[in-house]
Amino acid sequence: MDRGGILKTLLDQVGEATETHRLCQQYFQAVINEIPSGLPHPDGVQRIANASTECAYARSKMRAARDRLKLFQDYGLIPDDLE
Repeated sequence: MDRGGILKTLLDQVGEATETHRLCQQYFQAVINEIPSGLPHPDGVQRIANASTECAYARSKMRAARDRLKLFQDYGLIPDDLE
């Protein structure tokens, strides 16, 4: 893959990861906005915990994608999976 293709792939990955994180944040906010809900208390707490875990995972994937892009742009380092 040429450098332009690598850059496009990395930019696409950042875009996808950022969108996933944005959607997770929206879902988390929707869960929070339902409080107090008609759900029994433990279920509500578990839903918040699950949504928070999903957001943390999405945020870590977004950071990893941004780091890969930055390393490529700043130092020309090509991720192993794109060589």
